Amino acid sequence: MEQAGAFIIGLTGQTGAGKSTVASRLRAGGLAVIDADVAARQVMQPGSNVLAALADAFGADILLPGGTLNRPLLAQRAFSSPAQTAKLNALTHPAILEVMRREIGRAVQGGAKAVVLDAPQLFESGADQICDFIIAVIAPEELRLRRIMERDAISENSAQLRAKAQKSEAYYREHADILVRNFPPFDLAQELAPIWGRLRQLEEKAEDT
Repeated sequence: MEQAGAFIIGLTGQTGAGKSTVASRLRAGGLAVIDADVAARQVMQPGSNVLAALADAFGADILLPGGTLNRPLLAQRAFSSPAQTAKLNALTHPAILEVMRREIGRAVQGGAKAVVLDAPQLFESGADQICDFIIAVIAPEELRLRRIMERDAISENSAQLRAKAQKSEAYYREHADILVRNFPPFDLAQELAPIWGRLRQLEEKAEDT
């Protein structure tokens, strides 16, 4: 579905699969990219209603002196079980989605013809419902865990907790329109080619209507 004059592309995948690398390539290709992680940081600023709700749900000690969020501690508790992860999502997703919708509007006002929603929780938040098509980035578990550990400077156990809190690769294979394999021996440029093809199809269809 074309939203407010622009096509909306969902970009998601398991943590550590290399979604940020794909987002950078799409941005370099001229697409506007809205980062859900940036939106999440906005809604969890000190003094925000979301942060207060998280402190009530997961313990006041997730707030550091000055009111900022202790992200590692929140992650440890929120990813400890599916129920805890669901609680985190329920408290944060509506506010994050609202910010992303505003950012879509700004991008369209700025002349963007296609907007990428870079969102690890795309399906869980319901943001997939506003997308014209969805890209999922995948990589083998061992590689993903190593990337997470290096990226976030956390233990293998903590990395596994984050990975297990997300949907399986099979889920992304089933629900995504385009699958991007971001690991050797696959060439990333070739993996991204179907994205540009799908976008051209949408543009041509819009011109004919």
